[in-house]
Amino acid sequence: MIISDWMSQSKVAFGTSGARGLVNAMTDAVCFAYTVGYLKHLESLGEFYSGAPVALAGDLRPSTPRILRACVAAIVWMKGAPVFCGFVPTPALSLYAFARKIPSLMVTGSHIPDNRNGIKFNRAQGEFLKADEAAMHMQDVFLPDGWFDEQGTLVKDVSLPSITNVEKEYITRYQNFFGSDALSGLVLGVYQHSAVGRDTLVEIVKALGGTAIPLARSETFVSVDTEAVRSEDIVLAREWAEKDHYHAILTTDGDSDRPLLADHKGHWLRGDVLGILAAKMLGAEVVVTPVSSNTALEAADFVRSVRRTRIGSPFVIAEMDNAVAERFSPVLGYEANGGFLVASDVKRNDRLLTALPTRDAVLPILSALIAAREAGLSLADLVKTLPHRFTVSDRLAELPTDVSLKRLAGLRLNISAGIHALGVPPSYGAVRTIDETDGLRMTFEGGEILHLRPSGNAPELRIYVEADSEEEAKNLLMLSLHGANCWKE
Repeated sequence: MIISDWMSQSKVAFGTSGARGLVNAMTDAVCFAYTVGYLKHLESLGEFYSGAPVALAGDLRPSTPRILRACVAAIVWMKGAPVFCGFVPTPALSLYAFARKIPSLMVTGSHIPDNRNGIKFNRAQGEFLKADEAAMHMQDVFLPDGWFDEQGTLVKDVSLPSITNVEKEYITRYQNFFGSDALSGLVLGVYQHSAVGRDTLVEIVKALGGTAIPLARSETFVSVDTEAVRSEDIVLAREWAEKDHYHAILTTDGDSDRPLLADHKGHWLRGDVLGILAAKMLGAEVVVTPVSSNTALEAADFVRSVRRTRIGSPFVIAEMDNAVAERFSPVLGYEANGGFLVASDVKRNDRLLTALPTRDAVLPILSALIAAREAGLSLADLVKTLPHRFTVSDRLAELPTDVSLKRLAGLRLNISAGIHALGVPPSYGAVRTIDETDGLRMTFEGGEILHLRPSGNAPELRIYVEADSEEEAKNLLMLSLHGANCWKE
């Protein structure tokens, strides 16, 4: 049975960041089949062969060890050599694997609730792109006799290998580039929750000379979304800032490839604002970012070329590759969720940071903190140096993708009536431009932007808003959320 049929039967499909689905749908048999299909595709490209090492790691969800074991079984069945890197950040796994030109996969559901999980596949020197995904769909996979029971549970005696430590290499990457005193004098709160990189982040702060104060470590999984920050996390950061003195508070999502950074007052920065600060500090010549990111990037006018893409790291990476092929350097990218990508080597103060073309949470956090320190500014004041465009976003959960798509199709047929139904008042004026690069992005006569997009990873509608003031952005977001909630009916 080909992988596309496995996906149809299991309802575990590909989104923007690999295969994801409900944990009870991601049976051992399904995860085994997907991994075999992945390796067969790489075999056709010459990146996998008998005896080839395949690195894998996972996040801290309860279902992750089981899925990892199914993936190991697939690697063994395909006569590969599994290299288990433990429970570490996705970019730490990628750094290790890319440097050695070996395939890798990460078992993670990122920010989504722990009743779901996923598998993120990588090629030997970069992320799995959409062309790879399409080719994998056509791979024919069968289950070996006697390895699974009727429920799809793995019964073959397969264990996770001993752990290969990849965290040290990841920590050293930033210590060598920024220096051992780059964060000297800074007291930083590290919101640990259940992020897989929670201890790694503490060690990186220490390695760069800062003081790290761990906060709110959780032994149960916490669904922290860096793009739609939970109200409880907003409250937590402000309470911590009021109680103690921190120069900043930092954290990541579940697999630690997307950052979340708050200033000394406990105000979380938007990921796309953080991306602008990092790109500027690192001297980008080309910046690639999705259409949903804040347009202050263009207004800041520090970069030679800005390239906008669909949402998702595969699209950002594909356009970054184009820029590298055109001999631009450095070529950097980021997403609205804060994940930062480096497509070409970066030189700064006679030090070299090698390319890492996958989402990373640590680099933008460090870049912003160090830029503020070098400028003699607080993080909040550094943000104020950027053009004043404010973005906010949220998600309407439990809205099936097919319903969202149907509603958006209706909205396109009559924009003015559809906008009125969403609760957008006439004071915003008519819709001036429409961008359908990814979803429906509408710019009003007053300059406000409303962007509606069904998520590629979960049954939810993403809503992005941009305006000249934070108050106006929040107001339009509230109106749009309320209006779109009627789509559930």
